[in-house]
Amino acid sequence: MAPTRSRKYDLILLGATGYTGKLCAEHITTSLPTHLKWALAGRSLERLSATVEELKSYNPERVQPNVEVTTLSLDHLRSLAQKTRIILNTVGPYHKYSSPVVQACAENGTHYLDVTGETPWVYEMIQKHHDAAKKSGAIIIPEIGLESAPSDLLAWTLAILLKEELSLNTKEVVTSVHKIDSQPSGGTLATATGILEHYSLAEFARSSAPWALSPITRPKFSRAVPLATRLLGVRKLQHLGTLTTSITAGPNVAIVQRSWGLLGGPKSYGPNFQYHEYLRVKNSLVGFIIHAAICLGFVAMIIPPVRWLIQWAAHNFYAPGQGAPKDTTATDTVELRAIAEADQDVPNPRMATAKFRYDGGIYYLTGLFLAEAAMVLLNDDDLTARLGGGLLTPAMLGQPFVDRLRNVGVILESRIMPEQQ
Repeated sequence: MAPTRSRKYDLILLGATGYTGKLCAEHITTSLPTHLKWALAGRSLERLSATVEELKSYNPERVQPNVEVTTLSLDHLRSLAQKTRIILNTVGPYHKYSSPVVQACAENGTHYLDVTGETPWVYEMIQKHHDAAKKSGAIIIPEIGLESAPSDLLAWTLAILLKEELSLNTKEVVTSVHKIDSQPSGGTLATATGILEHYSLAEFARSSAPWALSPITRPKFSRAVPLATRLLGVRKLQHLGTLTTSITAGPNVAIVQRSWGLLGGPKSYGPNFQYHEYLRVKNSLVGFIIHAAICLGFVAMIIPPVRWLIQWAAHNFYAPGQGAPKDTTATDTVELRAIAEADQDVPNPRMATAKFRYDGGIYYLTGLFLAEAAMVLLNDDDLTARLGGGLLTPAMLGQPFVDRLRNVGVILESRIMPEQQ
């Protein structure tokens, strides 16, 4: 069973009254086709209706979305999923609220996109619902926001470039968060503090193990991270500069590794493929300080009294649904740079480089990812037929997704580097 065009809606945006949900609704209103059949869904009719009124100011000429009031009970969500071809879900923390949303979509052949970064929850959803989604034809793609679409698309772009231009497999892709101007939303803070109470350390370890999300056994070859990097958190690369531990690397690495497996593993990126991600810093001292702070912060979060204090502060000063005003994020930038090394047993293997850049707020970018990915699934019947269904990744939307992103201001460029003698 696959989503049919006869359903009432093309897409439903669930969680439309939250911070990211409103930004996604704004992008849909201003940038997607006016004939789109869509609705806003949530628990409060009053808040949903107020959001519809806000959207009118962005594009009063277009048909405004309908409103669907729903709870997060499985029965209500099944009914919601049966009305639409796609659900865009911004209701987080996902481990707390969104498991029944995934289940309802997987059972009813409804495509699903979200912007989580919760690796243990994604691992759980794969175990529980991947097979059902394959059977129903539901394409379910978690982490198609800032986590982990840029990283996944950079790795995919570089691997494809080396394969098509030089007929070479990829040995390693290293990505650096070169620049990011942002502050976390209330929902992000709630997720970070809440997930440690929902999953045990054993569950964290199992879901975060190398290649845990990949459907294919990890490559036999594994390039060891330099000892200095493991101890001090600092790595230096000629084309990326001084790098250190990135707090968002874990979810992104896991999704890239799943893409490797879903796309064919050894037959796609190559049998020895590795992916690493870091944060670019000014120098090694700054890198060590950041690395140490992240390690100590994680240990502190494990201690219940410390975690409860952070939760209290986050709830009282920056509650879920809140975020920076849009006019203050207009000059923000996010830029990731990546290099790829070809899998050649020579002194100077061929290299490729890529850049992802977006000028604007990262949460608007997250909403943009959701909306543009939805249009790929709505418009490209050949792609959806080829994908079939299951718990997939952003990279599996391939070039159609990249093209749509470029058309709305995302820079994603790559090139083969000159051959070294």
